[in-house]
Amino acid sequence: MKAMVLAAGLGTRLRPLTDNRPKALVEIAGRTLLEITLERLRSFGIREVIINVHHFADLMVEYLKAHNNFGMQVDISHEDDLLLDTGGGLKKAAWFFEGDTEPFILHNVDIISTIDLEAMVRVHRETGALATLAVKDRKTSRYLLFDGSRQLCGRRAGADGLAEIVRPTDHLDALAFSGVHVISPRLLQMLTEDGVFSIINSYLRLSGQGEKVLGFRTDEFYWRDLGKPPSLIEAEQDLENRLW
Repeated sequence: MKAMVLAAGLGTRLRPLTDNRPKALVEIAGRTLLEITLERLRSFGIREVIINVHHFADLMVEYLKAHNNFGMQVDISHEDDLLLDTGGGLKKAAWFFEGDTEPFILHNVDIISTIDLEAMVRVHRETGALATLAVKDRKTSRYLLFDGSRQLCGRRAGADGLAEIVRPTDHLDALAFSGVHVISPRLLQMLTEDGVFSIINSYLRLSGQGEKVLGFRTDEFYWRDLGKPPSLIEAEQDLENRLW
């Protein structure tokens, strides 16, 4: 099984820590976010990974080389001129998954969680989903909307924002996306969008066309977004308390 780590972002919310390094090389308890993510993926048996890079890309490449790629086969997808967002970044790296039939994991570098990836992949396979998204019942500025069968039906900005519905349904659960996807490789041929685009836009379009894009509830697992400096301190405290 393979994975892609999304690590190309500018890390603007983490400034000044990202003034001289990419967000993937920001540390918690002496370990970089990239190391934490790769070791977590490796613990689930993943040995082949592609990482997209942009901000301080050379530092990322040097860091991986100095650490022998953490015992994994690592390829790099350079987004030299323009940040491509999640969808554009995945589409640019699609060659890495060419010929594969097994699902792969797409993982943000700036989250930490104890989400059971094994269970998530198992559910993805059992349901025959095109994509399975880790979601959680928490406050967010952007909600994804799911029906009673966990099928993606739309999205909504904020608690009182207007909903964009792509699959009408009588019941909707508003859940927050957690930055972890399990994806069937056939999705890559369905990405008709070009340039810079969010993978969520593609999911919504495809769900509206009848494809199975499912939510995987992760409420019982630890999860933290590491987008701001205070969250790094909180994550380190959580580590001391053995929450992850």
